[in-house]
Amino acid sequence: MAKIHIPTPLRQYAGKQATVEVKGASVADALSGLVAAHPDLRRHLYTDDGKLRAFVNVYLNDEDVRYLQKEATAVKDGDTISIVPSIAGGL
Repeated sequence: MAKIHIPTPLRQYAGKQATVEVKGASVADALSGLVAAHPDLRRHLYTDDGKLRAFVNVYLNDEDVRYLQKEATAVKDGDTISIVPSIAGGL
């Protein structure tokens, strides 16, 4: 199983959990398992047509999946997936 770290603003949609263990052979499978277990997360992570939102960054063991095989990146038992929403703003 892989462990998905849920960012603080999204924990209210994941049963207030900081991490969720999921099964999956790829990042896409793991995220699908996450939203299957916590459906309220879907609208925060995905667009209406099922694509990962542009401001949602996903890391596998501290590597940005955009520089790997994106959501097709393979996941092994013990891997850690981090969801990191982009934050905008400034002075």
